[in-house]
Amino acid sequence: MDDLLALCADLPVRQVAPGEVLLEEGAAAGALLVLQSGSVVVERGGTPFARIDTPGAVFGELAVVLGVPVTATVRADDEVVVRVAEDPRAFLTERPGAALAVLRTTAARLDGLTRYLADVKEQYAGLPGHLGMVDGLLDTLVHHQGPQARPGSARDPEGHLGH
Repeated sequence: MDDLLALCADLPVRQVAPGEVLLEEGAAAGALLVLQSGSVVVERGGTPFARIDTPGAVFGELAVVLGVPVTATVRADDEVVVRVAEDPRAFLTERPGAALAVLRTTAARLDGLTRYLADVKEQYAGLPGHLGMVDGLLDTLVHHQGPQARPGSARDPEGHLGH
């Protein structure tokens, strides 16, 4: 994650007060944020599920890459400083090292989630009632591959990064 922070050294800085929302769930995709210092709480549907304080952590990448609204609310837990890529598509296209760092971060999150889901699936497989449905639900989630990406280049913004 330090790699990404180093690649963002020339980006504008935003200072955020405790309790302030950096990204709002459901809002249109916008800037890509990279944590420089402080800690944030990530919430989905009003339920906090992560506290992140690792410099170089990235936020807003799912909305940008998938072309969907922001998937979770990110709120400052204390004084926070982030680097801001106002044009995240250009940032990721022009800085392949940054794109790779974001991919690594996202892959690490997915790996952690996959391990957790596999554990849940093992615990509840074969049980009667609603708990037994967890197995089938997780199979459905794991096999959903998301939107089809279209190849493209930086010269063709409409075809680049899945759009």
